[in-house]
Amino acid sequence: MGGEERTGSGQLPRLRLDELLEELQVRIDAVRGTRDRLHSLLEAVLSVGRELDLPQVLRRIVEAAVALVDAEYGALGVIGAGDKLDEFLPVGINEEVRAQIGDLPSGHGLLGELIRHPAPLRLRELSEHAASSGFPDHHPPMHSFLGVPIRVREKVFGNLYLTEKRGGGEFDTEDEAVLSTLAVAAGVAIENARLYEEARLRERWLTASAEFTSSLLSGASESRVLELMVERAREITSADIGVVDLVVAEEEELRGALALGEGSEAHRGRRLPREGTLSGSALSDGGLVTATDVSSDPRVTFAPERWKGLGPAVAVPMGTADGLRGVLVLARRTGRPAFGEAEIAPLPGFAGQAALALELAERRRDAEQMSLLEDRDRIARDLHDLAIQRLFATGMTLQSAQRFVQHPEASERLMRAVDDLDTTIKIIRSTIFGLRAHESSAAHVPGLRARATRTVEDAIASLGFTPALSTEGLIDTDVPAIVADDAVAVLSEALANITRHAQASAAEISLVVGKGQLTLTVTDNGVGIGASGRRSGLRNIAERAERLGGTLTLGSGPDGGTRLEWRVALPAQ
Repeated sequence: MGGEERTGSGQLPRLRLDELLEELQVRIDAVRGTRDRLHSLLEAVLSVGRELDLPQVLRRIVEAAVALVDAEYGALGVIGAGDKLDEFLPVGINEEVRAQIGDLPSGHGLLGELIRHPAPLRLRELSEHAASSGFPDHHPPMHSFLGVPIRVREKVFGNLYLTEKRGGGEFDTEDEAVLSTLAVAAGVAIENARLYEEARLRERWLTASAEFTSSLLSGASESRVLELMVERAREITSADIGVVDLVVAEEEELRGALALGEGSEAHRGRRLPREGTLSGSALSDGGLVTATDVSSDPRVTFAPERWKGLGPAVAVPMGTADGLRGVLVLARRTGRPAFGEAEIAPLPGFAGQAALALELAERRRDAEQMSLLEDRDRIARDLHDLAIQRLFATGMTLQSAQRFVQHPEASERLMRAVDDLDTTIKIIRSTIFGLRAHESSAAHVPGLRARATRTVEDAIASLGFTPALSTEGLIDTDVPAIVADDAVAVLSEALANITRHAQASAAEISLVVGKGQLTLTVTDNGVGIGASGRRSGLRNIAERAERLGGTLTLGSGPDGGTRLEWRVALPAQ
């Protein structure tokens, strides 16, 4: 019996030792696990801190969070305007399931709870929370939940959302502490990435401005300067469309001078009121205006269908000290993020430089016009003082010589020559009158020739090529202002039809005055009137011809395409 007691007493210390060893092993494992987790946390912090590209930083943060707390699914939601999610980056759901789920969350339900109350939230069963609104069809089942806010400079940038702790458990306080620590590091990494992105943006805007300056110094045309501005603004802001609406002088209207990108056809050459347009709002406010959804914005009541399929938009006036020239509008497709402050902050200065470009181009045209007028005045004086006097003297000589000619046929030929000289003198005098009319009044009211040239120049950007323009006859002297107005309107409409429908790569325009008529001919090498079925504006063109007692003729060009001939009678001089 005594032996049994000794044996029992000998086993008791061994059992106690085994228990102590097992407990020690558990604690060693816990310490090792904590050490490994801290090491993983440090690696995650270093990993997200290495990146400077913001989209890549955000992706790294979500991936690190999922690994650190052993979650099956994770996401990062970026908070935008109106406390909605501008971006949502999920991890753990493949592309096929994402496509089946449909639109990504915008910040309702439980996700919105963290937006409204930015503090860590840990749930054993997320469906039991009062803010939970369930899942859409095809969404994988999720139970446990852990969410923490990410702050950048004390402002909530977004939230980390983790669900489905692997192994069927729930997230614990250590998971929450680890994720909160990662969120702090994420805020620093996001701020660094933002500063880097802003520096890159400033560099790109400065490069674009330098390109502007170079274009201005090289004498680029107004249309090319505008096109360059829109191209660079779209590239830098990642906009899907860029539009320039110019102010129509002395009218409460705007004109769509240029549009590049998605749906640009709806904006080119269009007359717009200031009221009911985003451009008008920018002019009224005198500064930059934004819209989260331009297609349904209450300020856009005039032709809102022009913005179909587009969402975030920004409009900025183009002006100098001398006044407002127009408005630059940039827009992105529906569903894309709104324009960030850093993206659009340089826009007013950029647009102001564009307005300066327009002003310089206008002053250059004025200088060229003055030089042209001086040349015309000199030519008029030379014609009057030299050519007419010599022709008149020659005519007088022929008339005096006629009495010495006895042969009837020779006498008749002399008379015809004298008549021809008289006609030539009349033409030259008419030309002199036209040249001097330019000097005295047309410097302020351009003639048909100059207006036609300007109309063609304005259409180059939308056409994508430069049409050929030729004129013949006394365009500026024999065509009354009312007929010239109609001719310019017809030319503008014809070029707009080529832009919208012809798919042409070349066009020829001729203005001919002769035999008491003005003939405007526009020929392109496009798909032709039958194939394109274009009829836009043709009724107006025909009505203008009928009102002036003229005709409109449509047919095929010599090399295919379409030939439009608009012919009207001119009043007797």
